[in-house]
Amino acid sequence: MKKGKKYSDSLKLIDRTKLYDPEEAVALLKQTAKAKFDETVEISVRLGVDPRHADQQVRGAVVLPNGTGKTVRVLVFAKGDKANEALAAGADFVGAEDMVAKIQGGWFDFDVCVATPDMMGMVGRLGRVLGPKGLMPNPKSGTVSMDVTRAINDIKAGKVEYRVDKTAIIHCPLGKASFDEVKLQENLRALMEAIIKAKPAAAKGTYIRSAVISTTMGPGIKLNALKF
Repeated sequence: MKKGKKYSDSLKLIDRTKLYDPEEAVALLKQTAKAKFDETVEISVRLGVDPRHADQQVRGAVVLPNGTGKTVRVLVFAKGDKANEALAAGADFVGAEDMVAKIQGGWFDFDVCVATPDMMGMVGRLGRVLGPKGLMPNPKSGTVSMDVTRAINDIKAGKVEYRVDKTAIIHCPLGKASFDEVKLQENLRALMEAIIKAKPAAAKGTYIRSAVISTTMGPGIKLNALKF
């Protein structure tokens, strides 16, 4: 596949054999963001786990100190007082059976889904459509909760979920290329520390095999994972 001139120019700035310290990597990343739009900064972390085993699953959530730079649309499954609380907390959509029917009809104009525990029997019917999109509410990531105000506030503040995929890699956004270096460094450190803390007891050998940051259109920059 032929790469564009901007990508090729960015590639020349990077030593592909080097593992960069976080501060150095972020500074370099800012130089490689050459697109006409505000690119998303992303990280890919390859772990030394076998995701086929339940005791080697790595998933959780962390509130990035400086947010993601993205406006997040939150859907809350709740009834009665909890529905009113969700609306007051700034949820974009709130409902119960009506929302289930809407999603079954093909509606997905939301980014994160929160549910009170009593709604999970109903929401469970959507598992086949929400699961593959990573939208299914989950207690581990704080999206199944009676404290809907906190759940919504965390999400709006920049909470991101991380989850190892079947190839043992975690992909996660870290913010926008327009963020200053300190903000990106703080977000990167918060996410990496959360992933390291989530190491399963069953994981053997090297846990963080590799970590690479990039912008949406830019080349990858390898990180020195020992610096976290």
